[in-house]
Amino acid sequence: MPEPTVLAAGHVAAGDVAGVHVAVGDLAADYAADYFEAYSVVGLLAVIGVLFVAVAFGAGRLLRPVVPTPEKLLTYECGVDPVGEGWAHTQVRYYVYAFLYVIFAVDSIFLFPWATVFAAPGYGATTLVEMFIFLGFLAVGLLYAYKKGVLTWA
Repeated sequence: MPEPTVLAAGHVAAGDVAGVHVAVGDLAADYAADYFEAYSVVGLLAVIGVLFVAVAFGAGRLLRPVVPTPEKLLTYECGVDPVGEGWAHTQVRYYVYAFLYVIFAVDSIFLFPWATVFAAPGYGATTLVEMFIFLGFLAVGLLYAYKKGVLTWA
């Protein structure tokens, strides 16, 4: 068995591939640099986005005219002067319908990637079982909503 080659700065060569010595420490440092470089780009874009929004809000605050009048401080309802109290009772049923819509919209979001993975070789049976389990959970939720009488419009 050949002896490992000692390189400068105390690195030991991992192997000799076609006459090129590769240092273990340098290889790990290269992987770490590539890993953090990818995240640094995402972080830089996030910082630029936050700065863009902050500059836009700051410019709006500096450039807008500030002239408060009693008319501007009133509640505005579609061009009609407000009448009565500001509280209105809304039935919870409408929120439940909205919640059910969101649940099934999310379901459709998961169905499209499932269809592409299902077509890939080697994933068919596993993906099919996973999707039926997912659809089973949704069916149980829909059955629960039906049993509670949420889906009746009366």
